[in-house]
Amino acid sequence: MNNLSKIMAAQEIWSVLLALVLAALVAFASTPLVKALSVKVGAVDVPRDGRRMHDHPIPRMGGLAIFFGFVAAMLLFVPLNGEKRGMLLGAVIIVVLGMLDDRFALPAKPKFLVQIIAALIAVLAGNRIDVLSNPNIFSPNPEWQLGWMAYPVTVIWIVAITNSVNFIDGLDGLACGVSTISAASMLVIALLVSEQDVAVMMAALAGACIGFLPYNFNPAKIFMGDTGSTFLGFIMATVSVEGMFKQYPIISFVVPFLMLGLPIFDECFAVIRRLSRGQSPMAPDRGHVHHRLIDMGFSQKQAVGVLYVISAILGLSAVVLTAGGAQKAMVFLLVMAAATAIVWRVFLTRPGREKPEEPDQSAETEKGGDDHG
Repeated sequence: MNNLSKIMAAQEIWSVLLALVLAALVAFASTPLVKALSVKVGAVDVPRDGRRMHDHPIPRMGGLAIFFGFVAAMLLFVPLNGEKRGMLLGAVIIVVLGMLDDRFALPAKPKFLVQIIAALIAVLAGNRIDVLSNPNIFSPNPEWQLGWMAYPVTVIWIVAITNSVNFIDGLDGLACGVSTISAASMLVIALLVSEQDVAVMMAALAGACIGFLPYNFNPAKIFMGDTGSTFLGFIMATVSVEGMFKQYPIISFVVPFLMLGLPIFDECFAVIRRLSRGQSPMAPDRGHVHHRLIDMGFSQKQAVGVLYVISAILGLSAVVLTAGGAQKAMVFLLVMAAATAIVWRVFLTRPGREKPEEPDQSAETEKGGDDHG
């Protein structure tokens, strides 16, 4: 029996590795084709304002290659039950919406409505947050049973995370790299809690991002666009619902917020900042975390590196919090203290004098609702 368990565990690890490698190869091989398609249909980002960091037109529908890599690995390595079919159908809607936005710069409200429809499809297929752990450790009820509230709560979660990745899509390789780190964190946690399908899906997503990154690092040859950023957010949000919230209420309240901490923080501060100025939450501005780092004097590559490190720390903390014993509370407190210091420095400190843009460097811009709202 012990040998059988070892064999099964080895097979599961191989499935994860093969899904990652296949998704990476498909994404890498298809990116040049997607780049040519983007140019042909006119899905090209032309810099027109000061928020953009590049100085020449760059194709921006590269997320289609990430989608191809993910779907190829999903179809080969993951059994498609009702929940996963609902997730994939919602993802297809999100990708089509992103392609249209990358080409035609759609208004924010219609996009928001379509995102809600895509999230509803996933939720009605069974991807719901039915139970949440109670953050009040002194309460006699360790769990919150959401009942009918599961539907709106899950839709809000999916739509919010979908847009949060889009919000940080502002420098070459930033959103793709942060998504890779978040997906890798979810992959490790899924293996720890024996969620094999979630592990394979996250391996596929991380692999697809890795395959695309060589074309997306500074100076970028192609941007992922709304096609990629909203797709990545949608998949991570939906998978976190399926794999993390349902069966492990002890970790369900905190872990997803750590894994996706950087985009969530940036989105929350962007909304608060804009509402405090009397603006629409989707109104574009130059106050995102990556803009702040550039204004502090970091180069574009340095700013991306700093945000990679922050995302990795949060992801590692989520893993330790899931697997740790007596140390998990201490780790959580330390991470929150560090995150608070970072947030204070980046978001609440007045930016310094803006650094002149370097004409030879190009960087990916925010798109979608944040640009065209």
